Amino acid sequence: MKDSPILEACHGKDYGCALIHAKTGGQLPGEFTGGYHIHLLVRQGEMSFSDGKNVFTSRKDDLVIWQMSNTIQSVTYSDDFEADVLLASPAFLQQYNPEMVWASKGFLFIRINPSFHLDEESLRLMNADFELFRLRLELPDNSFKREVLGRVMQIFLFDLWTVCQHGLSQMETNDNTARIFLRFLSLAQQHARTEREVAFYADKLCITPKYLSQVARTITNLPASQWIQFYAAFELVSLLNDTTKTLTEVSDLMHFENVSHFSRYVKKTLGKTPSAYRNK
Repeated sequence: MKDSPILEACHGKDYGCALIHAKTGGQLPGEFTGGYHIHLLVRQGEMSFSDGKNVFTSRKDDLVIWQMSNTIQSVTYSDDFEADVLLASPAFLQQYNPEMVWASKGFLFIRINPSFHLDEESLRLMNADFELFRLRLELPDNSFKREVLGRVMQIFLFDLWTVCQHGLSQMETNDNTARIFLRFLSLAQQHARTEREVAFYADKLCITPKYLSQVARTITNLPASQWIQFYAAFELVSLLNDTTKTLTEVSDLMHFENVSHFSRYVKKTLGKTPSAYRNK
């Protein structure tokens, strides 16, 4: 997926991410929904929005995250609203996602809690990360700027998952649907290299494939099969990036019946044949 030219307008060149200061009467975060993953640190005033089911009100020192898959509507701002807003394109996040299991858990937590208050330690982490983005974006262009920003994004994601960790542990305990989904993600992380059918995971969870897909759609609006594909693609890219392994070896490790089936799967999943991916 190609990054959007709006990011280029923010900083003169499109690096896949941008940091803006939003306020009433100026540029506002609602302008970017549908095209970016949006992370807001509210500095003053308040904003409210709906995810189609619940209404949230966010105030000073709240972190708001609008994932592109979220339905965001009815956004309003107080007259004194101000926030720092980190925009990230889908392609940028996909390229620099450092870890799949916690990415999925974070996605789940944020899906249910798109706005939450930061305690003192969490606020310190987020402030440090936003400041690091600001510093790196303001430095002159160079050959490695996108890669450096990608590493900053990885630090930010690890810190974000740390902030979400307590909420996730509570959610695992108290929400049965979330607990089933998180167990499913854990199984997918373990087995997606070799098992790509919903029925396998449903059997492990002692539920029907239909119910597992219903759980996945209830929480994420995505079917269980899509989540299995996410994990399988993560494993696939990892193996293809290891050039010490031949394509036949990668096919065998992913338990494909033959190389032709493997090649078709890679083309469907990554948009390129295995050879083309390695020669990109």
